[in-house]
Amino acid sequence: MRGHYKYGYPKKFAAETTNSSDGYPLYKRIDTGESVCIRRVNMDNRSVIPYNPYLLSLFDCHLNVEVCSTIMAVKYLYKYVYKGHDKITFNVVQDGSTAIVDEIQQYQAGRWVSPCEAACRIFGFDMFEMSPSVLPLQIYLPNLHTIQVMPHENLDEIISNDKRSRTQLTEFFRMNAATPDGTGYTLTFVAPAEGERYFLKLLLMHVDSPRSFDHLRTVDGYKCATFQETALRLKLLEEDNDVDLCLAEACEVQMPTAFRQLFSTVLIFCQTSDPNALWLKYYDALSEDFRHQFLGSDSKSRELTVRSVEQSLEAMGKPFRDFGLQHLNDFQDEEFRRTKDIIDALDALIPQDCIDARNTLNQAQQEAFDSIIDHVLKGKPGAFFIDGPGGIGKTFQYNALYAEVRLMNKIVLPTATSGIAASNIPFGRTAHSQFKIPIDSDASLACDVPKQGNLACLIKETSLII
Repeated sequence: MRGHYKYGYPKKFAAETTNSSDGYPLYKRIDTGESVCIRRVNMDNRSVIPYNPYLLSLFDCHLNVEVCSTIMAVKYLYKYVYKGHDKITFNVVQDGSTAIVDEIQQYQAGRWVSPCEAACRIFGFDMFEMSPSVLPLQIYLPNLHTIQVMPHENLDEIISNDKRSRTQLTEFFRMNAATPDGTGYTLTFVAPAEGERYFLKLLLMHVDSPRSFDHLRTVDGYKCATFQETALRLKLLEEDNDVDLCLAEACEVQMPTAFRQLFSTVLIFCQTSDPNALWLKYYDALSEDFRHQFLGSDSKSRELTVRSVEQSLEAMGKPFRDFGLQHLNDFQDEEFRRTKDIIDALDALIPQDCIDARNTLNQAQQEAFDSIIDHVLKGKPGAFFIDGPGGIGKTFQYNALYAEVRLMNKIVLPTATSGIAASNIPFGRTAHSQFKIPIDSDASLACDVPKQGNLACLIKETSLII
C-alpha cells in the first residue's frame, strides 16, 4: 500500500528493518555515502521513499510500497478510495483588480476530463473490467419472471411476444442449447432459505450448461416434479441428521409453543432437505397443546397448529409455499383461511403504556392525533407524515394511535423501515416483511400479495397503517 509518512523525511539511517509503535515498518537504510543534488538540495538514502523495483518496472509508473500490519490500514484505504477527485481552489480576475473575492458567490464545482476518457465515454467503451468476468443473474421460477408493461400496450400482444419474455436466464439456457457441448458455465453463488428458488440456484451451481427448466429437473431420463426433488435425487442436499437430533431433543424438554417457534427457525435457517417429512414426524409434539385443548377435534387442532407455524414463518418473512408445505392449508375451511390473519390482528394485545400515552400527548401531538383519528372514525382515506428530529416523541405518538384504534376494536398494522424501529411499536414489523416489498428494487417492484390471499383480506379490513 502507499506510504504513511508520519515521521517525515529525511529518515534516519538504520542498520536493520524494525517496526514502529504505530505498526508501520522502519526500513533498513544504509549510509552508502552517495548523494544527489535535486533543486539545489543534496539528498542521500535517507530521502528515498520505500519502493519495489519489480513493481516500478512492471507498471512503469510512480509507485510507493509500504507494509502496514494494523487496523489503521483499513481506515486509510477506505478514506483513500472514497475521497473523490483531487480539487483546487482558484479564481480568475483581471490584472490589477482589487475587487473583494467572494468565495461563496463565485464557487464553482468542476472536473477535468482527459481527451482519452472523453473519447471512451462518447463511444460508450467500458471504463473498467473485471477478470474473470462475473455477472449477476436474476433467478426466478418458471413463468414467474417480471415483464414491464406500459399503460398504452395490449397485454395479450405482450404475452404472445417471445422477445418480451426473454431474460438473462432464458438466454443463458438458449445459449447452452445452441452450443454442442454447452458453455460450461454454472452459477457461483447460492443464497439460502428461498424455498424452490434456493433449490433452483443449487442446481444451477452444479449442473453444467443447463438448457431449460425441464432439463434442470431431469435426472437419468426422469423428470422430477420440483427442483427440491431433483436436488435430492442428485444428492446435492445434506442429510437432516443434525436437524433431526436437534428437534428430537427439543420436543422432550420444550413446551409446544416454543417447539413450534424452533421448528420454524429450523425451516428457515437450516435448509432442510424434506420439511414435509419433519412435519409428519414431529406433528404430535407440535400440536400437543391444541390436541389437549380440543379433545376429539383433530381438524381443529391441526388448523391451529398449521396456523401457529405459518405465523412464525411469516413473522420472519417466509410463506409456507417456500418450504413445500402449502398443502397443509388445504385441510382448512375457506372461512378459517380467509379470516385467520384478521382474527390475529383483532386479538392483538394493547400494552398499558400505550393506553396511558393517549392522555399525555402535548399540543402538537394532540393535533396530529385528533386529525388521524377523525379520518379513522369517518372512514376517510388520508396519508399523514409526522416530521421532527429524534427524541421529540414520534414513536410515543404512534403507540398512542395504536392503542386508540385497537380500543375501537379496529385493525392497526404497525410497520417501520427497519427491525430496530419496528421493535419500538407493539407488534411492529418491517414494511418489507408486512407487505412483501422486494428488498432488491432492481430485480422487481411487484409486491407478492395475491388478490385473494390472506394479506389482501387483512389490508382491506385495516383501519390504520403506521
